[in-house]
Amino acid sequence: MAWLSLLLFLPWFCVMGALYWWFPRQPRNRRRTLFDAATLVLALVASIGFMLWGYQIGAAEVADGLWKQILAVLYAYGGFLAVMVLALLMRPRILQR
Repeated sequence: MAWLSLLLFLPWFCVMGALYWWFPRQPRNRRRTLFDAATLVLALVASIGFMLWGYQIGAAEVADGLWKQILAVLYAYGGFLAVMVLALLMRPRILQR
């Protein structure tokens, strides 16, 4: 049941991932393509990990079934955003080398 939160947020993750991939348009070389692809995969994996962690915390501490899903969504979104923000900050430094 924890996977429901990923299913509900997957379209939003796709929109944010597409914006990250497309902007800025230049320079688009092999190094940037590999960095962006690795970032998006890492963001998805982190989101899944945080989602499962949030669901377990909700199941252990909260009796209501709805809060398990809410915590799973919050943790998944936070994990995805954390990776994306770090990548946005690191991308100019890595691509200048």
